[in-house]
Amino acid sequence: MGDKQIRAALDQHWAASDANDFETEHSIYLDDAVLEYPQSGERIRGRRNIQITRTIQPNRKRFTVQRIVGGGDLWVTEFILSYDGKPSYTVSIMEFRGDKVARETQYFADPFEASPARAPYVERMDTQAA
Repeated sequence: MGDKQIRAALDQHWAASDANDFETEHSIYLDDAVLEYPQSGERIRGRRNIQITRTIQPNRKRFTVQRIVGGGDLWVTEFILSYDGKPSYTVSIMEFRGDKVARETQYFADPFEASPARAPYVERMDTQAA
């Protein structure tokens, strides 16, 4: 599968994630895909288990993709994942085998206040989530 097709599959995946379309969201994964959350120490094996763990999440989720970069078998998506309106700045690293994801690692970071000491040297970014 070429980069254009993978990019289209990623766009479909993140749109489905935002719409809570769990079937379409998880069609991007191989049956034996692995998802890791290093911050919580969790590893989830298998597309079915990945989908189950996401469908039982009780919070209202929204996904706002900031950018997608990659090529070949490795793709990175930066997005804001909001749970019940609380944003978490997230990075997803997806490793493809053919046209499906074999491994994904997600990292999450909470927002924090900017240091006043840096104010003269920085510009503010619009990082508001939907």
